[in-house]
Amino acid sequence: MTSTVSTAPAQPAPTVPTPSRTSAAVMLAGSLPVRHLVNAGFHLHARLRTSKVDSLDPRRVQEQGLLRLVRAARATRFGRDHEFDQVRSVADYQKAVPLRTYETLWNDYLRSSYPVFENLTWPGRIPFLALTSGTTQGTTKYIPISTEMVVSNRKAAQTMVAYHMTARPDSRLFQGRLFFLGGTANLEQPAPGVHQGDLSGIAALELSPLLRPYTFPPLELALESNWDTKLTLLAERSIRERITLVSGVPSWLLMLFQRVLELTGESSIGALWPDLEVVVHGGVKFDPYQKAFQEILGRSDIRLQETYPCSEGFIAFGDPKTELLRLLLDHGLFYEFVPVTELDSPNPTRHWLGTLERGVNYAIVVSTCAGMWGHIIGDTVRFESLDPPLLSFTGRTRYTLSAFGEHLINEEVEAAIASASSASRASVRDWHVGPVFEGALGYHQYVIEFLETPDDPDRFRRLLDGDLSRRNADYLAHRAEGVGLPLPALVVAQAGAFNSWMRSRGKLGGQNKVPRMDGSGTLTHELVQFLRQNGQVLLEIRPGSSGATRAL
Repeated sequence: MTSTVSTAPAQPAPTVPTPSRTSAAVMLAGSLPVRHLVNAGFHLHARLRTSKVDSLDPRRVQEQGLLRLVRAARATRFGRDHEFDQVRSVADYQKAVPLRTYETLWNDYLRSSYPVFENLTWPGRIPFLALTSGTTQGTTKYIPISTEMVVSNRKAAQTMVAYHMTARPDSRLFQGRLFFLGGTANLEQPAPGVHQGDLSGIAALELSPLLRPYTFPPLELALESNWDTKLTLLAERSIRERITLVSGVPSWLLMLFQRVLELTGESSIGALWPDLEVVVHGGVKFDPYQKAFQEILGRSDIRLQETYPCSEGFIAFGDPKTELLRLLLDHGLFYEFVPVTELDSPNPTRHWLGTLERGVNYAIVVSTCAGMWGHIIGDTVRFESLDPPLLSFTGRTRYTLSAFGEHLINEEVEAAIASASSASRASVRDWHVGPVFEGALGYHQYVIEFLETPDDPDRFRRLLDGDLSRRNADYLAHRAEGVGLPLPALVVAQAGAFNSWMRSRGKLGGQNKVPRMDGSGTLTHELVQFLRQNGQVLLEIRPGSSGATRAL
């Protein structure tokens, strides 16, 4: 293989601004008159951007986008292996490129070259690797983040903000600071020109200095790698800021909010930050957190903005008009959708926006401007509208509970917990469920950390069980007392218990999320044993209708 060297004339080296020039520019950018101008300018951009997105033909934009990706990567090793120079349509692409998991791509293309991925699946050297273990397995994944992907993520975030500002014409978002609660920006450098770490840390490092007056935390605080120290510092410093937006994983946001209220003695976040317009959340289903957020925010005018980002790309954002997730179409990602029921078949049907149906539970597949091709990301969605493409996140392909043939999916358990919480005036901070194999009959073990504990935890588990029985016929069939699954067991964990467990696994903070469902029961056993050994169990209710209760 021969390397290609640019024959373009040499360009003069860019002028590097001196610290004084940079500081002066940053101070000017953060001044009140400039903030007013920036806010007005973004309102104009918002109207133009939303108008353009609303006019897009989803099928046409996606097919053209795919062909651009294919042309860009045709000279890479992956492009040559799959004859990208012959691809002229979506059908051609689907014939040439089989579906892949991350593990397959890693073994076939990435493992032998780590940490330098150069002209393998995307042209040039990949400058960033987002480290993630997902939520269902512990193996670290190295997700390629190209320069084009950094731009793609930024464009997606700007589109989300544009829809917010269009829905709220009096928005003053850029007259304050946008608070991003993410992981550490202190990245490792495993090779020259390659950095790896948390995706939110990559985004923080790539932020222009001129935009830093509009965001929080400052870079030196974003670099803090100890999560407990960082959370304390974030709480202490943020109370002095004019916060207009705050973004993060729901469970970590609640930790931040509680810490801030403890420091200030304020009754609510809305009272502390009177200019707060929107809380951006993502990463998990929000239903179990809804009540807790409404109470701790304390103001009904603060929007709860759902997002659907993942390490492979920014997929969708909550549409202000419908509250459904709106698929992002024109930022370097091509989507395919495989019916979940066909995912393990030898030749599953590969739908795209030209062939979708509403109401079907699909596994989502992406091809990206960072060289992920036909990649099964592990999430499931259901479309409620095709034009515009609006969807609901339904769970994980591996987030299923069927150790006894009950076929529960993440969406059903999330909804049942939310329903039981509402009916028993409880609110949930974190939860986990998995099977326990014991004797002739096994059972489901729930571990729940409440923000507001129900007066009667046994009634809570019965409400949860009843809701699941109404939602899922297979579960109901397996719930026959004495011949099937008994009522589930419940462990009520102390406040902070899940944080302790995640800390013990080296997964506290940032973009790490508590694993919700464990099909094998191994993780469930580990969690329950950890809580018992560390004295972090408030109450245990054994499985079955007798519900033997042990208060600790």
